[in-house]
Amino acid sequence: MPKELIKGNIAFAEAAIRSGLQAYFGYPITPQTEALEWMSQRMPELGRAFVQAESELAAVNMVYGAACTGARVMSSSSSPGVSLMMEGMSYIAATEVPMVLVDVVRGGPGLGNIAPAQGDYNQIVHGGGHGDYHPIVLAPASVQELIDLTAQAFDLAEKYRAIVVVLIDGSLGQMMEPAELPPMRPVRSSVPEWAVHGAHERPRRILTSIYINPPDMETLNMRLLRRWERIKAAEVRCREYYLDDARFAVVGFGTAGRIALSAVRMARAEGIPVGLLRPITVSPFPDAAVSELARQMDGLLVVEMNSGQMLEDVLINTQGRTRVEFYGRTGGMVPLPDEVLEEIRRLAKSADSSVQAEGHPRDRWLHRMKDLNL
Repeated sequence: MPKELIKGNIAFAEAAIRSGLQAYFGYPITPQTEALEWMSQRMPELGRAFVQAESELAAVNMVYGAACTGARVMSSSSSPGVSLMMEGMSYIAATEVPMVLVDVVRGGPGLGNIAPAQGDYNQIVHGGGHGDYHPIVLAPASVQELIDLTAQAFDLAEKYRAIVVVLIDGSLGQMMEPAELPPMRPVRSSVPEWAVHGAHERPRRILTSIYINPPDMETLNMRLLRRWERIKAAEVRCREYYLDDARFAVVGFGTAGRIALSAVRMARAEGIPVGLLRPITVSPFPDAAVSELARQMDGLLVVEMNSGQMLEDVLINTQGRTRVEFYGRTGGMVPLPDEVLEEIRRLAKSADSSVQAEGHPRDRWLHRMKDLNL
């Protein structure tokens, strides 16, 4: 199929529709409202369900109810709205029904602003609703990858009866790029074996998140954990660039990883042997890939559009085996390739000196930002 120029928010909405989406429930919030608007037109004209709920709390609980029927369902929102969805997502996780959510991250904390950011990393990857569960989290870096991962998100959600979050930021949601949309898949006519159903000839099924008896609750938690171990073994994804001959590596996801790739190419033009690891699944995190970088590289630079949230996952896997530095911009500020290039130069220079890095990488970054009056 030919490529077309398409905005990120429209791209993931249409990709979901073409993946057999049966019901969408959402609430408008910038910078993802175009997705809601697109769904409001396309879903009814295809005879599918679209509801603009009265709030994000209502939307996620509508998703919950529809997911229990085995329908292919999703929602999308942005940071403050996703915060409101967390209780419902915990219920969905405990009930073991599939859900897809697209989080178009904006500046925060609080109401924040509508500028692009990656400050939801902890909320999505390490936070979320109460209890012991892990969502699968996919982090695309282009409109084409956003389309492809949105389509895959539904298959992953149904394969593991789990929550899958596509984590992007406002710049990718608003960005227009040439991309190829998938062909239209038919809406599934069959009902999964586990789903609730009104047919009298089928055995009655009850789906619940309530386990009053603690041993039953623990049994659920252990089942979710064993499923997560299978996910970690089978679904980790990342992309590597210029690592074969590298002495240094940058680690960044989503838009930050894309910007870092430009800086890496600029650095290599200067003769600095640096590469890039871009996690695509930030949950499950590419632990083995980062651990291998720690063994091979003289230093790592973590680049994020937050104050160092993925940094902690990198540090867990490096375990002090190589120098780790951090560069971030927060609150909706987007790092420039020149800024990342300067950090790569500094990392390469520090590796050739005998001075040992002291303190946490975030502390060193904060000190440098103070020198810039930030």
